[in-house]
Amino acid sequence: MIQRFILSDIMEHCHQGKAIIIIGARQVGKTTLLKELKSKMEGPVLWLDCDIPQVRSSLSNCNLAELKLLIGGNKTIIIDEAQRVNGIGLTLKIIIDNIEGVQVLVSGSSAFDLRNKLEEPLTGRKWEYYLYPISTEELYANNGLIDVKQRFDSRLIYGSYPDVINGASDVRDLLTELTDSYLYKDILELHDVQKSGFLDKLLVALALQVGSEVSYNELSKTVGLDSKTVEKYINLLEKCYIIFTLNSFSRNIRTELTKSKKIYFYDNGVRNAIIQTFSSPDLRGDIGALWENFFISERLKYNRYHRRYVKSYFWRTTDKQEIDYIEEYDGKISLFEIKWNSKKQTTKFPNKFLNTYNPTSSVVVTPENYLEFLIKQR
Repeated sequence: MIQRFILSDIMEHCHQGKAIIIIGARQVGKTTLLKELKSKMEGPVLWLDCDIPQVRSSLSNCNLAELKLLIGGNKTIIIDEAQRVNGIGLTLKIIIDNIEGVQVLVSGSSAFDLRNKLEEPLTGRKWEYYLYPISTEELYANNGLIDVKQRFDSRLIYGSYPDVINGASDVRDLLTELTDSYLYKDILELHDVQKSGFLDKLLVALALQVGSEVSYNELSKTVGLDSKTVEKYINLLEKCYIIFTLNSFSRNIRTELTKSKKIYFYDNGVRNAIIQTFSSPDLRGDIGALWENFFISERLKYNRYHRRYVKSYFWRTTDKQEIDYIEEYDGKISLFEIKWNSKKQTTKFPNKFLNTYNPTSSVVVTPENYLEFLIKQR
């Protein structure tokens, strides 16, 4: 089993008077992480599975006296599938404010619903952790460099969900089932979204446009929905940790594109399952987009796990000058060109950008050197 990067950080923040909330897409390993945390806790631990009706009832709209009886002498309370409990935010607030010496750990399969229920009641009372499909650095820390290199092609195609990394024999079936309905179950259940092909069409369109600018108006024509509905669906897909958006970098240059967006998937396997294409890298016409999606999603994990709160962008002008990926961190700007073929002519970054913004660094990322940007040097 791959030990997750955030486990040690969570342990350091335990018993500091705040709830710990673990958020992420379905099937990324949140419950497994909770079980590992349980094994490391000192003192008795109470595990509450909110799939069980009696557990939900015990946590719903209860008073302080009832909560003290429920917790008893336990020093840690783990609440899984917490989004199923009515009023869970207020329940957790009562525990944190009134019962000393108790650490609360919370997670659930519906990241979107859970965040909505906890956001206001737990303001200032929680540490929030994001869990993603297994990162390059997690794989390296557990299995070493050779394993990371051996799995590279596979992760480009099948992604990094725990079941995939742990050697499931039916990877295609697993990913197909995951993307058929389970990943966006929250959207269908909570927002009265009638699937009927629209969501499928939108996801396919987004998968085919990875690395390219997206237009809500063009997507609306492809999908058969108005642009505001397309924008709403994309926003919901982001909140369910299926996709994420890069905005265009724009400050001073008149020809910069100001409102453009690119959309990427958190996991390559999910992206490929949506378009049902699992051929090897050397046979793919979309390998450039696939490689770009992989690196940017892995860089997102790296930044998040190392608490590097960067702003991420791409850059493009009306006269076709472009930069694939930009990070802004502590006022410093770093440029990345993401190239699959390292033997092609050396990339030159646009002088217009260099002279205007004076970036701190500019690098060309290829499969030969990408690990130095995804694994922290010791």
